[in-house]
Amino acid sequence: MGKETEITICLGSSCFSRGNGKTLKIIENYLKNNNIRSEIFFHGELCTGNCEKGPIMKIDETLYEGVTPDNVTDILDEYFK
Repeated sequence: MGKETEITICLGSSCFSRGNGKTLKIIENYLKNNNIRSEIFFHGELCTGNCEKGPIMKIDETLYEGVTPDNVTDILDEYFK
């Protein structure tokens, strides 16, 4: 990874109420446990306008829909490994 990777998680009320609060903690732990935190700009944003497809997470330009605490680690593994 030459440039800093950006991970954005929706923290709008719809996505947050469907689990993105837990997902946020899982992502933070994943970045720490895989020693890649310094290479990632990880932040939240308010509603992305994709509520019906949420919870939403974006890694660089790739939008992931239906992200849950159960599938977020698989998504991150697929992207980073």
